[in-house]
Amino acid sequence: MNIKTKKQNSDGQVRLETSGKLKEILINEDFLNPKKAKISLCFRGKSSSGIIELTLREIEIINKKVLPGLDLMKNVKVMKFKK
Repeated sequence: MNIKTKKQNSDGQVRLETSGKLKEILINEDFLNPKKAKISLCFRGKSSSGIIELTLREIEIINKKVLPGLDLMKNVKVMKFKK
């Protein structure tokens, strides 16, 4: 997994780029408020680690954007020809 972020500070914009392996996926449920549930993606790299928290709405948006693309990828065939 590669993560790229931008942050504004007194010096201007700072860009941070890190990578790591997805180690754990946590589902934080709230029984009283089910709409406030969050999914946490925990990652660890060589010199970095972190947690990305997503709401259920954000997961739904990602799902709607990614699924049509996956259907297109299933029908792709790579053909190699010799000259």
